[in-house]
Amino acid sequence: MKPVCLVIGAGAGIGGTVGARFAAEGYHAVLCRRQNREGLDTLVARITENGGTASGFLLNAVEPDALEERIAATERDIGPIEVVIYNLGAQIGNRDLTETTEKQFERCWRMATFGLFRTARAVLPVMAERATGSMIVTSATAAMRGNPGQHAHAAAMAGRRMLCQTLGAEYASRGVHVCHVLIDGPVDAPDTVGLLLGKERFQALREARGLGKDGLLLPEQIAETYLHLHRQHRSAWSNEIDLRPWTDLPWWNSRNESRGY
Repeated sequence: MKPVCLVIGAGAGIGGTVGARFAAEGYHAVLCRRQNREGLDTLVARITENGGTASGFLLNAVEPDALEERIAATERDIGPIEVVIYNLGAQIGNRDLTETTEKQFERCWRMATFGLFRTARAVLPVMAERATGSMIVTSATAAMRGNPGQHAHAAAMAGRRMLCQTLGAEYASRGVHVCHVLIDGPVDAPDTVGLLLGKERFQALREARGLGKDGLLLPEQIAETYLHLHRQHRSAWSNEIDLRPWTDLPWWNSRNESRGY
C-alpha cells in the first residue's frame, strides 16, 4: 500500500503540480477540488501516463463533514496519509469595504481558516499516532500585510498563518511537521491568477514577466520546495518560508502596485 499525498485544492497550478510531483516519488496522489471534473480527470490521467497513481474527487470544503469524510475514506480505502497539501485559496479580488458582503467575508474564512482547522483536526491526530507526517499549507502575502480591497482575503489568510503556528506548536513534538508557505508573488497558473485577471490580462502578464523570464512563480518549482519540506530532517524543520520570483522585492519592501498585478 502506497503512502498518500492528499491535496485539498488541486487545480492546474500549485495543487495539481505538487500532487504530480509526489506521485513521481511513489506516493498515491489524492486530488480534491470543488468543481471541473474534466480538469480533475485530466490531472489524474497525466499522473497515470507518467507511471504514477492518483485518484480524483470533487469536494466542496465548506460543506459539513465533506473534508472529514474524505480523509476517513482515504485512510480506509487508499492508504495512510503521509502528507497533506492544503491549497485552498480565498481570493475574491479587490473589493471596497462597502462592497464586501458578509457572505463573502465568511466564505473566505470558511475556505482559508475553518477548512484548514477541520482538515487538521481530522488528520493530524492520526499522523501523531504514527509519529510521522507533514501538513504543508499554501498561503499568500495577505497573511502578512493588508492592502486596500483585501479585507476578506487578508483576515482569512492571517488566521490561516496563526492556525499553522498553533498546530505546529502542538504537534511538532509528536512527530508531525506543519509548514506555512507564503507565496509572495503571482503564480503562472491559468486557474488562479488567470481567472482573477482574465484571459487577456493574464496573457499580457505572462508575456511581460513569464515565458522564460522567471518573473512569475512556476508551479513546478514550488512543487520541488514542497517535496523538500516534507523530506526535511526533524532537526531542521522549516515552519514558515516565503517564495517569490528573483525579480521581486519581498513583501515588506514593496507594494502590489509596483509589481504590475
